Amino acid sequence: MSESEQDDRTGGVQGVLEALVAAVESARAMPMSSSVLVNRAELLDLVQQAREALPGQLTRADALLADGDEARAEARAEAERIVAAARTEADHLVEAEAVTVAARQRSDQIIADAQEQAAALRREADDYCDRRLADFEIDLGKVLGQVQAGRAKLAGRLGSGQL
Repeated sequence: MSESEQDDRTGGVQGVLEALVAAVESARAMPMSSSVLVNRAELLDLVQQAREALPGQLTRADALLADGDEARAEARAEAERIVAAARTEADHLVEAEAVTVAARQRSDQIIADAQEQAAALRREADDYCDRRLADFEIDLGKVLGQVQAGRAKLAGRLGSGQL
């Protein structure tokens, strides 16, 4: 395998697409035509590399989503632990007759703090997931744009009979 093919494989879909663009841009032009001659084997190999890279990137995207779900689950568990601890502490304070009123106020504050902390953890987890999904959306948008442009160009050739 050549060094550029190795780079394409390690560059993921983006690297393969850049290699496809480079292959078309560097292709020899047909005289008096906008058509070019491309190496079929080279382009088919690059398309195959893109097909092979996509499942890996989709797997990474799924992993990012799972990480976000895991972070949310951890935040919920931590919030529940904090609330349980707050309730336990409140029960102990209520048992002490001299500080019943103070205990109720303290338990309410602990619960409010726990809920605020849980909400903050949820927001952070959701924000993290949103950023990862936005990155993936951008990558997929680029791929889709390139595929659509290629199909439009092919459709134009097919319509004008210029193959």
